[in-house]
Amino acid sequence: MEKQPRLLASQLFLKNSVFEVLLNGVLLTWKEIPDNKKVVSGSIHHPFKVGTSHSVSVSEILAVRELDVDGGTKDGRWQKMPQKLTEAYPYAFTVSYVERARQHRWRCSDVTFHCSEGALCQQWIQTIREQLTALTNRPKHLLVYINPYGGKQQGKCIYEQKVAPLFACASISTDVIVTENANHARDHLKTEAELKKYDGVVCVGGDGMFSEIVHGLVSRTQRDNGVDQNSLEEKLVPCTLRIGIIPAGDSQPMDVCSVHHNNTFLRYSVSLLGYGFYGDVLADSERKRWMGPARYDFSGFKTFLTHHHYEGAVSFLPATDTLGTPRDKTRCRAGCFICQHDGQLYSGDSPEESKTAPDVSDREYEMGWGVVRGKFLAINAASMSCACPRSPKGLSPAAHLADGTTDLILVRKCSRFNFLRHLLRHTSKDDQFDMTFVEVHRVRRFRFTPRHCQNDSELDLRENGKQLFSQICRDHPACSCSPAYSSWNCDGEILPHAAIEVGVHCQLIKLFARGIEEQPLFEDLANPPCAL
Repeated sequence: MEKQPRLLASQLFLKNSVFEVLLNGVLLTWKEIPDNKKVVSGSIHHPFKVGTSHSVSVSEILAVRELDVDGGTKDGRWQKMPQKLTEAYPYAFTVSYVERARQHRWRCSDVTFHCSEGALCQQWIQTIREQLTALTNRPKHLLVYINPYGGKQQGKCIYEQKVAPLFACASISTDVIVTENANHARDHLKTEAELKKYDGVVCVGGDGMFSEIVHGLVSRTQRDNGVDQNSLEEKLVPCTLRIGIIPAGDSQPMDVCSVHHNNTFLRYSVSLLGYGFYGDVLADSERKRWMGPARYDFSGFKTFLTHHHYEGAVSFLPATDTLGTPRDKTRCRAGCFICQHDGQLYSGDSPEESKTAPDVSDREYEMGWGVVRGKFLAINAASMSCACPRSPKGLSPAAHLADGTTDLILVRKCSRFNFLRHLLRHTSKDDQFDMTFVEVHRVRRFRFTPRHCQNDSELDLRENGKQLFSQICRDHPACSCSPAYSSWNCDGEILPHAAIEVGVHCQLIKLFARGIEEQPLFEDLANPPCAL
């Protein structure tokens, strides 16, 4: 890395010692001068141990403020200081910044430097503020949506007590909207919001609120640019505004999948599309919302015991022009080389992407498309690793956030014991794809057609039980036949159709995020991440 020129260098007082404090365009660093004589008795609370060197990235500094002689800051804060210190060093300034804590958390900290001259104190404050102003990726004005029922109905309180003070500290102005009903945020973004006023959109809520923001922002961007969302052949325009879930960090691009049925747009997906097992779990759990979070465990166990399989055909366009495979050892981390380059090299229209999906009656490979027919326990499309506490590596450990692909995982019909083995692989470091009944493909587009509607694209889930199997099961209640259709789980929402076509849109949205900065549990340390 090229050495940065110094902007300021001074000897300032901190915690009864004199420190050498340096500032360049990247770092603020302070280090205790050896063998320094303690000139003042008493102490000031500070989180650092004396005798070590500390540094903070300029991009992680929230603000700098002047400290008055009597111990109060100009923003109303108050800090007790020893009398001798105020006499020898009557001028001071406080730097607020973020630091990494345990369990993937960041926290806000302060460090206060004391000066003997007022001009020197003002010079430090002015120079740091100039560096913060030069951070072009830092937002100045945000649109905030709060779900008052999120976080056990503590969404508004969480924002006011935790988030708003950080925005105020960083001099970020906000317009806050408390949603009043489902899809309020989505509809407001699509029609009413004056997006040119803002540098980003922040949501305070759960997965549902984030989904609303994505759908509203992407739909508005396409409408403003005259793009037809119903056409899978259309190239969607990336959103310029970033989305904040945890409002901190830089900019992390992210792929988005658009889901269509019969040339009609249905929904966007950013994490998981699941048919079969995960679709059945969601559909059953929706009927048991009274159970609370325990409904997912109950529905998962019930779905495993029923062991339904579904017959159909999956056609897909393999991503043959990308770096990496679903079974390699690379992991998507902050600064991921694959995500940085694939979006630029392959985001444009390529000959493969311009081809339409073949009918399932075509041969196994047609125009670069692959076709897999059979009976499936699960069909999953993972646009990210989908890691969680119960599956530390996720459904697809090597999936990338912004490479323009999704990992299509096909689990064929097998015994309950083998399917249990596959599920248990998600909790360990073993390769969950290393089974004869499991296959995975990295794809740019795919299409699923259930067997019973391969010649009838208008058939949807609402007609499923009524037209095909309801009479049979009424006449033979003890039969063990599987239903003809499952439900598609689209980021926690049920889709109304079983026959769908999906396309991946590379880096369609951006988040206020930096990506994963450390290796997850069970990851083999001998295999380095793909961050360069």
